[in-house]
Amino acid sequence: MVENSQQLSSRYDEQGYFVIRNYFDDAQISSLRQVILKFHELWKADNQEFYQEEAFNSSLITGSEYLPVDDRAALFDFISSKKVMDVVDAVIPDNPAFMNTQLFFNPVNPKLKDFWHRDCQYDYDIEDQMNVILGTQVLHLRVPLFDEPGMEIIPGTHKRWDNEEEYNVRQEVNGKVNSDSISGGKQITLAAGDLLVFSADMIHRGRYGLDRLALDILIFDSAADYVDYVDDDCLPTQSMLNNMTDPRLFMNTLRLKSMVCS
Repeated sequence: MVENSQQLSSRYDEQGYFVIRNYFDDAQISSLRQVILKFHELWKADNQEFYQEEAFNSSLITGSEYLPVDDRAALFDFISSKKVMDVVDAVIPDNPAFMNTQLFFNPVNPKLKDFWHRDCQYDYDIEDQMNVILGTQVLHLRVPLFDEPGMEIIPGTHKRWDNEEEYNVRQEVNGKVNSDSISGGKQITLAAGDLLVFSADMIHRGRYGLDRLALDILIFDSAADYVDYVDDDCLPTQSMLNNMTDPRLFMNTLRLKSMVCS
């Protein structure tokens, strides 16, 4: 690893994110890109109107709707690989669990602008958002498949509430819109092979442009109450699990799901 796990853990704890440059080699990215592009083309064909008018991401990439078994297995193998698990373990050392995958791309509609948000704002009101950032948050591992403008984040906001400027922009109040610039924003350009790790609930926005296509792997701490967000179809079969070097992420999710059902 580029840094030891303690350094990565400290950086995430303090800033809410870190980047590891050139973490994946060309062969890994090429193989991953081939599978993701297959999903993306099939998804676009199936969601033409949505794609043209309002889409900037898709999800459930590991599901069975668009990819055959061998491609799904390749994705699960990548997610459970030592390189990915080394980083996951640095941030969530106790029972990390798989939630979902997402794919981020440039919107076709030119009216759609890159916008500031915390992921939790789509599920919670303001008071509950304040509580969410005090607890365990969902982890995003972003793997860009092509060079792209990347992300803009506000360091440390995974642990603190918005200041007045941030709140006005994110909530679109007092004459602000959520695509306005924020003075504390930090731009992080990304290249194919880089890995960006960040908290879902920090203030952030993706930057549109170039050939943007990035796979996000979403991970959560088993102690947190997120298992209801997991779609059963996005989990591996038993035979896929048997072939994984390190299936812990998926085993933990399956264990949590069995506890809910029992």
